[in-house]
Parts: sequence; structure tokens; C-alpha cells
Amino acid sequence: MVLAPPERCEECGFEAASVTPVDAAGTIRAFGRRYRAPLSRFLPGEDGQALVRQRPDADTWSAVEYAAHMRDVLALWGWALNKALTEDRPTVPAPDPGIADRTAAEQDYRSQDPGTVVDELAANAERVAAKIDAIDPGGWERIVVVGDEELSSMAIVQKVAHEGHHHLLDIGRVLRTVRGR
Repeated sequence: MVLAPPERCEECGFEAASVTPVDAAGTIRAFGRRYRAPLSRFLPGEDGQALVRQRPDADTWSAVEYAAHMRDVLALWGWALNKALTEDRPTVPAPDPGIADRTAAEQDYRSQDPGTVVDELAANAERVAAKIDAIDPGGWERIVVVGDEELSSMAIVQKVAHEGHHHLLDIGRVLRTVRGR
């Protein structure tokens, strides 16, 4: 499993180099606002609560499930970033590849309140952004060992930015599909 962010994601267009120390905190902080819009703004006559929970097919998450996953991504990688910044080459376990789907099922992401999910996502994004704001120039190269891979603080931030960007695309696709567009 490769944890480092891709230089360029062919699916969503994200480029890791687009996130720099200058704009990293703002990029992460903006996720609260950027996720709130598609989970709270609906067309006249739409049942927004039902819409954000609807899956386009059995194998694709609903909009609220993607948002809940991103909330947890921010918490997990915020924790790893904190370890990288406060400990000397800490080691953390690599995420289990199936953990996201299991967690979504076990915590029943689909039935969670979209407003609460977005509030928690925004709070997690703010906590990560605050950590980023406090990184001194030498801190961007601090390392955390995840499984058998080394990630710098910068790579962690770029990974989180990619995940956030990518899952917003996922949410947009899901909502277009369940709306029949």
C-alpha cells in the first residue's frame, strides 16, 4: 500500500505540488466550508436528508458516508502529523486497507446526521490547520514511519489535501447520480 500522495491523481486532477507550506493550512481549513455546501444545499422539493444518504449502487458510498470518512481521515492523519511534529521519527501502524469500509458499516455512517458530520469534519480540519500553522520551516521534513513507509509532514498534509479534494469529487458524482443527472 502506497500512502504518499500521488504527484498527480489522474481521476480527480489533484497535484501534490499545489499544496505548499504557504497555503497548506488554508487548503485544509477550507474543507469545512467545501463539504458543508453539497450536504446542506438542495433543490426545491428535494428531501435533502434522504438524498445525502442514498447510494447510487450497492458498492458506492452515499454523500454523507464520504463526508464521515473524510472527517475520520482528518482525525487519523492529524494525529499522525502531530506525532511527526512532536516525536523523533515515530512509528505508527499502517491503516488496514479494509478499515474504511468496516468503519463505515460499524459506525453506520449512512444514518449519521449530515450537519453533525460536517461540523465534526470542520472541527477536525481546523485542528489539523492549527497544527500546520504552527509548523516551523524545518518541521515540513519531519518524518513519521507508517508501516514500512516514511512520510514527511509535508507528505501527510498533501495526502490529506488529496483525500479531501478527491472525496468532494466523489460526493459530487454521487449526488448527480442519485438526482438522475
